Amino acid sequence: MQPSTQASNAWRVLFLLFLANLFNFFDRTIPAIINEPIRLAWNLSDFQLGLIGTAFTIVYAIAGVPLGRMADTGARRTIMGWGLMAWSGLTAVNGFAWNFWSFLLIRMGIGVGEASYAPAANSLIGDLFPAHKRARAMGIFMLGLPLGLLLAFFTVGAMVQAFDSWRAPFFIAAVPGIVLALFMFFIREPQRGAAESVKISQAPIDKPLRRVLAIRTFWWLTLAGLTFNFATYACNAFMVPMLMRYFAVPLTEASIATGIIVGLTGLVGLTLGGWLADRIHERFERGRLLFAAVSMLIATLCTGYALVAGRIEVAVFIAVFAVGWLFSYNFYTCVYTAIQDVIEPRLRATAMALFFAGLYLLGGGLGPVVVGLLSDHFAEAAMLAEGANALSEAHKAVGLHDAMYLIPASLLLTMGFLLQAARSFGHDARTMKAGMAEGVPA
Repeated sequence: MQPSTQASNAWRVLFLLFLANLFNFFDRTIPAIINEPIRLAWNLSDFQLGLIGTAFTIVYAIAGVPLGRMADTGARRTIMGWGLMAWSGLTAVNGFAWNFWSFLLIRMGIGVGEASYAPAANSLIGDLFPAHKRARAMGIFMLGLPLGLLLAFFTVGAMVQAFDSWRAPFFIAAVPGIVLALFMFFIREPQRGAAESVKISQAPIDKPLRRVLAIRTFWWLTLAGLTFNFATYACNAFMVPMLMRYFAVPLTEASIATGIIVGLTGLVGLTLGGWLADRIHERFERGRLLFAAVSMLIATLCTGYALVAGRIEVAVFIAVFAVGWLFSYNFYTCVYTAIQDVIEPRLRATAMALFFAGLYLLGGGLGPVVVGLLSDHFAEAAMLAEGANALSEAHKAVGLHDAMYLIPASLLLTMGFLLQAARSFGHDARTMKAGMAEGVPA
């Protein structure tokens, strides 16, 4: 056994990765905030609004697998740098969209660019930090998610209002991403497995996809990610429209409220949650995943109650839903780290790419479009129940609110999958440690 080591440039690289992650989520969040202006400008249905998010995530998921494999065999800094350059440039192009289909196609291009980032970044973090510090490091990296959402929800509405155009945020968002991409190319990468307590073989791995898919814990964590992403992408895509329609909140205020729900909560959830996850992991082998499962139960109860309560005071709705979302953020620090605990370093980017494929192809990809379809269906049901001859905004408000019940239902399923993953985690983590020593098959 050799002592686990931390790279000398670990924190500097982590800060750069965090910034890129922030702009990753800022850029992909813009359409969710301008959903209502686009819907009214192009006369779209909720299904079409959901399709914008779904098209992005399906392309993201498919492109992520080969790009993840490239990150396991090539220079991760190069993949991340060109990916960031591509998605930032296309974000600016998004501002020139002239109809629904052009907007959709450009979003799909952005999905390819963003797919290059997460597998490579997660793999790099695994080599920068030893196992007992990874949850905290992952928590800092994933702070880019809530801060990106928070920045987007707090500023995009104001940009639209200031420039009197929903196109302005796309042009503004592209600039910092292109600048940041230049710094990516100068990252000094550690050797794969450099932070492990055993020496890692650098020999090529035969049948890498099969090796990853043979790990039972990975399957359960992917299923958990699928249902979790279904909930998060549905929430991110439709929370602003739901607040505007159901609670009659103006765009700027609805955007800020959503920023509090899905962004501000993450600042607490990821920093405190990452610290707690590491402490629990030191005492209990399965502690991280059990902690995540309990967090999902609390998230289910809070988000479910906020919706069941109906037209309560909007401040109460925001507060209760936000508490649930705060606990949901423990998914990232616990699950992403657990994957690294059961996957050897030479396969981590591949594993994360497969994991993200499940998350986005069947989770994030389905969340917005399924909620959009249900919203249209429930809106028509509300119209028929009232005996009206045409859909009104009131019917659409009820339809969208009722479709959002899928969010707590998905979080409950996530809890069940996490409990199953906890059962097989110990065996798979020990097998990985035993098999990744040099010259020993995993």
